[in-house]
Amino acid sequence: MAKRVLVVEDEMTIAMMIEDMLVDLGHEVVATAARLPSALEVAADGNLDFVVLDVNLAGHQSFPVAAILQQRGIPFAFATGYGPAGIDPAFAGRPVLTKPFTTADLAAVIETVG
Repeated sequence: MAKRVLVVEDEMTIAMMIEDMLVDLGHEVVATAARLPSALEVAADGNLDFVVLDVNLAGHQSFPVAAILQQRGIPFAFATGYGPAGIDPAFAGRPVLTKPFTTADLAAVIETVG
């Protein structure tokens, strides 16, 4: 089933690659946020089924966005080049996509979180 997805990623080339992966998987990218304020806004108000959440947004950590998503019950996965060690312990157990990741990796995470 197609999901409405928010991509939170500050590197535009990477954001476009993730968007392409999601479209190839049959999902709809409803928004892309490159900075923390816009990510917070969409996370709080958006009609979302899933979020790909870069951990580092232009020098700011995205954990406040994760907290909103968690509170709203919206599934998400962190995307980071640092692996699970860079994730705030408050979000232990959340899926982590280690960059670079493949379309198959993304599909598996989306399938896992429902």
